[in-house]
Amino acid sequence: MKLFSRYVFREVVYSIVLVTFALLALFAFFDLIQELESLGKGVYGLPQIMLFVLLSVPGHVYEVVPVAVLIGTLYALAQFGRSSELVVLRTSGISMVQMAVPLLFAGTLFAGVTFIGGELVAPLTEKTAQSLRSAATKPGSSVIARSFRSGVWVKDGSSFINIEEVLPDAGLKNVHIYELDQDYSLHAISNAKTAKYNGKYWELADVTQTSFTDNGVRTEILEKMDWNSAIQPELLNVLLVVPEKMSVWNLYFYIQHLAENHQKTTRHVTALWSKMTYPIACLVMVILALPFGFLQQRVGGISAKISVGILLGISYQVLNRVFIHLGLLNDWSPPVSAITPTLLFLASGMMMLFWNERR
Repeated sequence: MKLFSRYVFREVVYSIVLVTFALLALFAFFDLIQELESLGKGVYGLPQIMLFVLLSVPGHVYEVVPVAVLIGTLYALAQFGRSSELVVLRTSGISMVQMAVPLLFAGTLFAGVTFIGGELVAPLTEKTAQSLRSAATKPGSSVIARSFRSGVWVKDGSSFINIEEVLPDAGLKNVHIYELDQDYSLHAISNAKTAKYNGKYWELADVTQTSFTDNGVRTEILEKMDWNSAIQPELLNVLLVVPEKMSVWNLYFYIQHLAENHQKTTRHVTALWSKMTYPIACLVMVILALPFGFLQQRVGGISAKISVGILLGISYQVLNRVFIHLGLLNDWSPPVSAITPTLLFLASGMMMLFWNERR
């Protein structure tokens, strides 16, 4: 039994690794095609593009690994069926449950890889890649930025800017601009409720501007004001990543920060539950793939089963995103939005597994 388990485990892991590398290479190719549009901007040449694409690869782990587990498991089981090894195993008294044990071990291994890659490696490499791209496409920029609990603090020349919130449409909320003179004395403070980037400069709205002069302090309220700055939406994307690309640890503390400030946390809580559920999807994909592996060879060859795996993987990704967006639109409970697709696929896999075992 130990020999059988090791053999199945080794073959399945080998197939999953091959499919994972193939899918990551495909995603990297798409990233390369997209980045070639920016070739020649600043000092953003081909070596910088290649490095950016390489650093972006870990960010695709969450999307790739569960699908790779499904396709790789189906491929390995199809190979067993083609060489009649499955028939021999079944006639030797190996039940489908016993067959599932080494497959689940393989799924657990890649669930760990998904979690480690998506939580520890991807956030760091993603931020490094975006910083590299920003520095290469805008060489000589005087902008220095850091992200804190109070928002983003940016140094732009002799000014310091605090941005409390970045909206999904790249708009800004609660922008505070502190202008210093040549002697590093505070010259003016501008507080704007919102800001929109029109492609050339920022348009500030509901602005309260306080100026400090030798004659005293003057406060002026403006409905609109134009603000020329080296800050662009691409720079803010480097610092304030979308919740889906944040690590579980950062998401947890950021949710606490939003709750303390009485801000809506639905999107971030949903993203947190999704990231916690996603590694478990590797185990669900193994259970879903197992019944298809025991289909008779006349039902379809290896290519047919791989096609089934691709369709199921795409269906899972689409259903997952649909439930998340429906949950955000209809204000569903975040655990329901994040876990339901995985539970549906798990139930389908268990039902097919039970049907095959009874048959």
